[in-house]
Amino acid sequence: MMDRTELTDKILMEELGDAHVGTGKDTPIRPDAFDMSDDEKVEKIEAHFREIMNILGLDLRDDSLKGTPYRVAKMYVKEIFAGLNPANMPRVAMFENKYDYNQMLVEKDINVMSTCEHHFLPIYGKAHVAYISNGNVIGLSKINRIVEYFCKRPQVQERLTIQIADAIKEAVGSDDVAVYIDAQHMCVQSRGVEDLGSSTVTVEYSGKFKEDENLRREFLNAVNGGRV
Repeated sequence: MMDRTELTDKILMEELGDAHVGTGKDTPIRPDAFDMSDDEKVEKIEAHFREIMNILGLDLRDDSLKGTPYRVAKMYVKEIFAGLNPANMPRVAMFENKYDYNQMLVEKDINVMSTCEHHFLPIYGKAHVAYISNGNVIGLSKINRIVEYFCKRPQVQERLTIQIADAIKEAVGSDDVAVYIDAQHMCVQSRGVEDLGSSTVTVEYSGKFKEDENLRREFLNAVNGGRV
């Protein structure tokens, strides 16, 4: 039986998770996070997840279930949380802006598929990214890759928005960046309040987008199809 302090701590942890409170703009990763190889991590997670399934009372002798611990472990390490490893950060090549396009460029409707770090349930929606070139441009697909990379880690949406913006700023060498994410959270839809209709919008502006209200309005018009 839990004592009063343990019970209070668990209630506080649950409240923090439901409030989607984050700890900062950097993903909390330990310094020794990559001392083990991916294959070693898969092996250890497989064993732990097998124990979780056993505790739940599932029969791992069943053909449908016996491979699940390995499948989950491989999915965690090599797929949905692959963005934890800096080695998987997409390489971004810069190109000279020879056509002298100096207006806003918007990449719309980029798929967001991430995982809530509080309940390990999916976050899904769309990201819209804009930047203004200061002399260099990047391939359009690289914007999608950057979004995908930061989605592939346990996240809170506010942090995800800031991390994408910071990475785009570094990639294009410009502070004139805007990121808009509209996403739904399965931790809201499938547990707790069980609200299927709501979504969460987060926006990060920097440089000219932060300074110029007209530019922000132009960006929002582009994102929302003319509806601010």
